[in-house]
Amino acid sequence: MRLLVFLTLLVSIPSFAAAADQQYVVYEGEKGPGVGKHIVLISGDDEYRSEEAMPMLGQILARHHGFKCTVLFAVNPETGEIEPTYQKNIPGMENLQTADLVILFTRFRALPDEDMKYFDDYLKSGKPIIGLRTSTHAFNFPKDFETSYAHYGWNNSNTAWPGGFGKEVFGETWYTHHGKHKSESTRGIIEEDHADHPILNGVENLWGPTDVYGVRELPADAEVLVRGQVLTGMKPDDPPVEGEKNDPMMPIAWTRKYETSTGKTSRIFCTTLCSSIDLEDEDLRRMLVNASFWCLGMEKKVPERANVEILGEYDPSFYGFGSFRKGLKPSDFAW
Repeated sequence: MRLLVFLTLLVSIPSFAAAADQQYVVYEGEKGPGVGKHIVLISGDDEYRSEEAMPMLGQILARHHGFKCTVLFAVNPETGEIEPTYQKNIPGMENLQTADLVILFTRFRALPDEDMKYFDDYLKSGKPIIGLRTSTHAFNFPKDFETSYAHYGWNNSNTAWPGGFGKEVFGETWYTHHGKHKSESTRGIIEEDHADHPILNGVENLWGPTDVYGVRELPADAEVLVRGQVLTGMKPDDPPVEGEKNDPMMPIAWTRKYETSTGKTSRIFCTTLCSSIDLEDEDLRRMLVNASFWCLGMEKKVPERANVEILGEYDPSFYGFGSFRKGLKPSDFAW
């Protein structure tokens, strides 16, 4: 009996080691309409705690809806720890080769060419992308950084992609804070003309403590689903700011169909909400789940009121630079 126990433990040791060394996490969906579809969620921002938000969202999509979800993180290669301020390393980008949907939540990343190629190939494939908050300025390549993908940079000035990836694909790059940062929160106001869009199924009361981003002009093909009402304070029942700031209100969630350089069409959804603390809002989580179905062409399978119950504990950090939890590794988010 003791020998059997010893052999069992011995066999299990390699799997524990592999989990400890793993630089990203995978949540396998077992049942639900998403079975057979692979979603890759890419975190990597140094302010809005995407490293906390993306595992939680991936778990919901996998456990409640059946999708296989792979979550990637910004990792310091010397420590193996999640370090959002380390902008040049997101292990696991090769998973994009089998992805059916990418959910992107990065800010000012400067990834090496071998990783950018996975992303570029994915974009050219015509598969869908969801962009959260800072993904309008997902990439930034300093002048001394050797890359073949400088056109992806948020402030790209050449005529091919002026404004870079965010402007080209989502319709806007980084522009400005429209609401006052950390003092004027955001109430989502649904556009009446698109209130019956499947992405808004069961979505009624959107609110988040992050401020409204400024948006200049979206492409003509963009459909604005939600606008952001700037509130006077940081509570959901605070009154709106009076005057021009809310007239007109900025778009905070929209869709579009992006025509790739290969002649294919990608379904795109973008929202400028979504700090980790915003995602305590049930209706915001529901909008993202619904958007995942829609982007995958599964709009007829969007539930009337999607299950977005959080699995386990979720205690998100308030947003801010340098506020990430130190010492965490991707394996800390494994099931």
